[in-house]
Amino acid sequence: MTLRPILIHPDPRLKKVCEPVARITPEIETLAADMLATMYDAPGIGLAAPQIGVLSRIFVMDAERDPEAERRPMVLINPEITWESEEENVYEEGCLSIPDQYADVTRPGQVRVSWLGLDGKQHEDEFDGLWATCAQHEIDHLDGVLFIDHISAMRRQMITRKMVKLKRERAREQA
Repeated sequence: MTLRPILIHPDPRLKKVCEPVARITPEIETLAADMLATMYDAPGIGLAAPQIGVLSRIFVMDAERDPEAERRPMVLINPEITWESEEENVYEEGCLSIPDQYADVTRPGQVRVSWLGLDGKQHEDEFDGLWATCAQHEIDHLDGVLFIDHISAMRRQMITRKMVKLKRERAREQA
């Protein structure tokens, strides 16, 4: 497993709609393993392929927050929301591509998601709470949407300016 560098907003690859994965290959299996390792190392609860510069419809997540609990890693390929509840939840969301910035985002409280697994089979499950928020956040990434696209333009611009400054500082440190 290789830890992959996570792209920081603004980056044009984060705004692209990703291509479906045609079939499960050894490269996709390696990508999934790398993504899980990168997500856990960050640390985060979800990571979409475009966040590491791969424009494919795949994301990983593990929204188990209890440090005593066993990890529950999931790999979702070509995910699709097939149902969402009318009831909504508000979570303070963050993103590995927008470090140290958080904002309340309102989303459906429950969703049903259909996806292709690494086993090559179609899966479907319902998620609620943090799992539902995470799945929707990551599927947004696959469609070129960031959590800051769900907040006010003024707040989004402020966060984007902070990210531009962060990227400049990181570039200077590496020079």
